Amino acid sequence: MTPDDFDRLVRTRRSVRGYLPDPVDPGVIEAALQTALWAPSNCNVQPWRIELVSGARLRALGQAMIAHAQSGKAHPDVPMDTAYRGIFRDRQVGSARALYGAMGIARDDMPGRTAAFLRNLDAFGAPHAAFVFLPAGFGTREAADLGGFVQTFLLALTAQGLGSVAQGALSLYPDVLREELGLERGDQLMVGIAFGHEDPAHPANAARTDREGLEGMVRHHG
Repeated sequence: MTPDDFDRLVRTRRSVRGYLPDPVDPGVIEAALQTALWAPSNCNVQPWRIELVSGARLRALGQAMIAHAQSGKAHPDVPMDTAYRGIFRDRQVGSARALYGAMGIARDDMPGRTAAFLRNLDAFGAPHAAFVFLPAGFGTREAADLGGFVQTFLLALTAQGLGSVAQGALSLYPDVLREELGLERGDQLMVGIAFGHEDPAHPANAARTDREGLEGMVRHHG
């Protein structure tokens, strides 16, 4: 792979929010996971665990999460209460405008925005979702390593010609996931990754976001 090939792979990856129902070949999924397992981590402790949910089981889980969202509050293992300010808030708003604009949902269309949010909890109709857990006893440093695994998996899926999206929303109701899959408490659910074959006709997939330039991110010393 040339530097240009890698640059193209990274820039090709984007958040896909509409999928065809066709399942992905199990061998392709395993290949992407095998690649992602080579992500670096501090002292090679590899602080991640994955629960892979597919097909009808994923649809049932999605409906359970939606029902819970409509009747109760979210209780994520790791609080999602950061208030974005300044340039970070600007980027958040820009992303929302791109997404809702692509779907034709006005800012004051609260029913439309609610329906769009609830699609998150059904993994946007993807045939597969990987739920990534941080093992019990680990904290922020290990979570950073887990993020490296997530990025590597996303790129591996892109290399396989698949669409994907990392979703904080899929971590909002970890107890629902535990109940549906018969999991014990302990490990922290950090993120879910929906993936499958992109539906090119879904309007959400027309959304595009930009990135900050180097001058806004990097300071050189020496």
